[in-house]
Amino acid sequence: METPPDEASYTASLKSFEETDSDIDHEATAAHRLIVAIIDDARTPSDRAALARIDYRIDTVVNDLRSRLNEQIALLRRELDAHEFVEVRRILSSVDALRDELNTKINDVRADMLGQVCESAKTVIRSQRRAILISAVVTAVAALLGFAFSILVGGGITRPILRLLEGTREVEAGRLDGSISVTTRDEIGELSAAFNRMIETLRRNAQVRETYGRYIDPRIAEGLLEQPALAATEGQRRVMTVMFCDMRGFTTLSEGVTPQGLVKIMNLYFSTMSEPIHAHRGIIDKYIGDAIMAYWGPPFIAEADQTDLACLAAIGMIGRVPKLCKELPELLGVRRISTECDIRIGIATGEALVGSIGSEFRMSYTVMGDTVNLAARLERANKIYGSRCLISEATAVASGATIEVREIDRVVVVGQTKPQVVFEIMGRKGELTTEQMQLQTRYAEGLAAYRERRWDDAQNAFTAALEAIPGDHPSMTFARRISCLKQKPPPADWDGSWHLEHK
Repeated sequence: METPPDEASYTASLKSFEETDSDIDHEATAAHRLIVAIIDDARTPSDRAALARIDYRIDTVVNDLRSRLNEQIALLRRELDAHEFVEVRRILSSVDALRDELNTKINDVRADMLGQVCESAKTVIRSQRRAILISAVVTAVAALLGFAFSILVGGGITRPILRLLEGTREVEAGRLDGSISVTTRDEIGELSAAFNRMIETLRRNAQVRETYGRYIDPRIAEGLLEQPALAATEGQRRVMTVMFCDMRGFTTLSEGVTPQGLVKIMNLYFSTMSEPIHAHRGIIDKYIGDAIMAYWGPPFIAEADQTDLACLAAIGMIGRVPKLCKELPELLGVRRISTECDIRIGIATGEALVGSIGSEFRMSYTVMGDTVNLAARLERANKIYGSRCLISEATAVASGATIEVREIDRVVVVGQTKPQVVFEIMGRKGELTTEQMQLQTRYAEGLAAYRERRWDDAQNAFTAALEAIPGDHPSMTFARRISCLKQKPPPADWDGSWHLEHK
């Protein structure tokens, strides 16, 4: 239709058109085969009737419209050859209309086919989900059955081991009153039986240790086992705090009760007074008649803590006297005992010989030296002053932040020549009553006047102290002493010290 006409392009386009016509046949045949294969496959979840209708529509489109289109194309080619271009344009309009109709029907077929594909996909997805759910249920059931079976089988293996573990924890916690049941005859059963034998041995050892611990402090026993240096017979010099405690009126009390009753009294007395010592980490060295000897210091506690603990133990012991006095008549089954029950305590701090002392037949880990003797003398000195607890100057200075004291006197104990300043424990730091503080002040004034030989001033001060707390025995002691000194003054070189004549 061009001027001049392009014959080469026309021939090439015609050839391409004819090849496309054969492709349409090929695609239509392939589509038919696929649809037939889907319809024939029973496993495919498809709507076979709908697929048959689609196949029919494809056949109609290809055979009917394509035939009409081919007729118009043949007519178009004749008119082109005849150069009837007006007719060619009319035929082209018809060909375009047929082509559009063909494309529309093919698109409809494609849409229907896509709908079938979607429905089939939904069906497949539902089937897959159902299969997954069934598989999950089956897997869960199998897992539960397997888990139950493994529990049954594993329990038979692990249960004895768990019992062993629990028994081990009980032993670690110090509870030796149980045992493990032996349910098998294998190696685990033999191990359980051996464990029971071990517990029985430990139980017997614990009983021995508990019994042995009543005769020697467990800390000393463990120290001798774990630190061989403690067993050395050479001994070591260390700063120690030593306490002696005695029961006042014991001789009179022992004369009025039976031996069995006396044993009960002493057991109650020792138990009552030993508890504060144990509570404040003291070592009870020995019971001597009605006396208790205890000490504090390395290696059992820090040197800086020993005086505080000893003085607090003494306060605790004094605080238990009313309870002891109440329990003694009840223990003996009487209304009252024949003598007043009280205690006397002496505490001294200083260098002492510490170590294992004795013979090849029997050893004792104890303390010896002037500090021990001083503590014993101070306990006896309570008889002179009517006090309950006298402590050395070193003890009072070291525990000044913990307790309230008052200086009682300057004494020279038997066996020593150097005067010792002794103090009385009045209570915990900051816990004195108003009357006790007045007593503390007046007593200190009287003691200063006494040492300066101002007898009247001293007498007045001690009288004022007795007005603060009537019946204060140290004040009464000095009042009597001053009356004697007024009549028989001390020598010129007197330094205010009082010599104790008895141990």
